[in-house]
Amino acid sequence: MTEVAAVGDSVLTAVGEVVVGRRRTLRLAVAAVLAGGHVLLEDVPGLGKTLMARSLAQALGLEFRRLQCTPDLLPADVTGSFLYDPAGREFTFRHGPVFAGLLLADEINRTPPKTQSALLEAMQERQVTVEGRTFPLPRPFHVLATANPVEYEGTYPLPEAQLDRFLLRLDVGYPPAAEELEVLRRRLSRQREETEIAPMVDAAQLARLQAGVEQVRVDEDVLRYCVDLVAATRQHPAVEIGASPRGSLALTLVSRALAVLDGRDFVVPEDVKECAVAGLAHRLTLRPETWTSGTTGVDVVTELLDKVPGPSSTRAAR
Repeated sequence: MTEVAAVGDSVLTAVGEVVVGRRRTLRLAVAAVLAGGHVLLEDVPGLGKTLMARSLAQALGLEFRRLQCTPDLLPADVTGSFLYDPAGREFTFRHGPVFAGLLLADEINRTPPKTQSALLEAMQERQVTVEGRTFPLPRPFHVLATANPVEYEGTYPLPEAQLDRFLLRLDVGYPPAAEELEVLRRRLSRQREETEIAPMVDAAQLARLQAGVEQVRVDEDVLRYCVDLVAATRQHPAVEIGASPRGSLALTLVSRALAVLDGRDFVVPEDVKECAVAGLAHRLTLRPETWTSGTTGVDVVTELLDKVPGPSSTRAAR
């Protein structure tokens, strides 16, 4: 666990040299990767979502591909397609950008549902099927997608089934004035737009670290707390469709990764609380009448964290 914690800290420090502040968001993103999942970065333009994804890929030593999602993008532009080879007189498969260690699906809500769905199999089963043939994706494989939640013209909201594939949905938020000033200073000091981060690990080492996270112990009381939180979303009056068991699984997986980043081999309730909003809010379908009141999934999960009783940290550590 010490090795994973040290590597995680080195990754966060390296990315922090490029992405000013945002330690909490970066920590949750690294935890999601260690847990083997995918991340949706949803916020207004210009907050460094793409820079964050590219920097994480560099620090984690993963092959990085960027897919700019547009309305005319086709599923084959994501997965790849068969092309006729005149020399060999046969069709050969040309790999699409999804065949990478980390795929950045930039502005994923700008491409139609047919193309969005091309990522469903890849995200869940780590493979793609084209014309009846299945091709495995490299391991580790992760998707970091970005979306703009405030612009609706020319966009296609992600269906609930696809949102559910993301282990976490994170916001970035506007930086404080001091951090924004530091962004300007660093840009002027490096005298170029591009940034470069030396890899802290490679893909094989990352796979071993992910295997190490699987050894983290989760007490029965903490498991029950995860289930109680998810069950409470199904009974909340503002929620039409609550989180599925995939939500409680997300809390468990990310909590283990957060525990490892703190150098522990066991999960405490605080780990669950740290990732609850990012792990559950996007899995809730609210009732239409709640839209006028301004209630969001984040509000619902935050309220439940105050209401649903959990085990004490002392009991969870036993």
